[in-house]
Amino acid sequence: MTNNPEESPFGGMPFFGDLAKLMASQGPLQWDVARQVALMTATHGSNAEANVDPASRIAVERLVPIAEMHVRESTGIDLGEISAVQVVNRSMWTHLTLEAYRPMFQNLAQSLSSSAGEVETASDDQMANMFASLSRMIAPTMMGMSVGTMVGQLSLRAFGQYDLPVPRDLRGGIILVAPNVEAFATDWSIEPNDMRMWVLVHEFTSHSLLTREPVRRVLGDALGRYISSFRPNPDALMERLSNVELGTDDPMSAMQKFFTDPSILLGAVRSAEQELLAPELDAYVAAIIGYVDHHVDRVTDSLLGGGSRIAEAVRRRRVEASPEDTFVEQLLGLKLSMLQVERGTQFVNGVVDRAGTGALTGLFARDGNLPTPNELDAPGLWLARLEVQ
Repeated sequence: MTNNPEESPFGGMPFFGDLAKLMASQGPLQWDVARQVALMTATHGSNAEANVDPASRIAVERLVPIAEMHVRESTGIDLGEISAVQVVNRSMWTHLTLEAYRPMFQNLAQSLSSSAGEVETASDDQMANMFASLSRMIAPTMMGMSVGTMVGQLSLRAFGQYDLPVPRDLRGGIILVAPNVEAFATDWSIEPNDMRMWVLVHEFTSHSLLTREPVRRVLGDALGRYISSFRPNPDALMERLSNVELGTDDPMSAMQKFFTDPSILLGAVRSAEQELLAPELDAYVAAIIGYVDHHVDRVTDSLLGGGSRIAEAVRRRRVEASPEDTFVEQLLGLKLSMLQVERGTQFVNGVVDRAGTGALTGLFARDGNLPTPNELDAPGLWLARLEVQ
């Protein structure tokens, strides 16, 4: 949006002109909006959320050394010194996750902002030009609302920090979301300590893989390239505004849904660059999920009599369609579908059948070892490339 008042489509409307200047000063993503929307979503609009029961913290702390020891024995990876296992409520998980994902979201917002500046609106239609400028003006707020909605929705279901296979800051500890873990245990008639143990094993196993530098670098690079390849759709806002229906029983809810729809910011479809990158990112994510599930099953089968029952319940929920799936897939490019899970499982099973569980360490031995899309569906090719007998 131009800084010349004479060229601004809001030049004759002082209020909108002042609003445009205010919004432009906030940068490509309004973090205050993201935080507020995320917390409101996480707490269902409540001003406060109950603290975690100290008994829950104590129960988790007693299980930590057992889970850590068995994961280390199964994976062969020394987990190193984990600073702490934080037992948190949804509000704290939301705060920690926004900070952990902040670099990704900043890159996304910057990419969209930069790309929008390259889009030429050579049109004599003043109304179309005004909508294009309006879209650029409110984009930081819309981005904040979309990010906040995604993280807030995730907080309602997340068990820990690795429900999404995204690397986090190495200095952080493990996070366990007590109300979600305990609610799931109640809903499925699972012994609470069994559920806590299962989640700890999952988090430690995920941590052991996603903190390996070759995996962090390659997966982080793939996510970064995907995010930086977004190309905004300058016509999306105008199209949606012309079709939006506010004649509902809850117009405010309708407007919130409108402004948090990521397709308005990101366009209806992926860019050509993202279409090329998606199979590679899908293969990485599927292999990581397959690896984690394999070791979680190994450990919980020996620790818990009902480990397989818990795994079945958790994985069924993981692939069920839910509100946050749209945000995760569209904002981050992470697709956690049934097909993805099955491909990852078949890849890991194929490797283990041919070369044993120890061969899975090849995934993180050095850069470039995560499977290609072809290798994911033909694990023998992956073993041959790594020269594993």
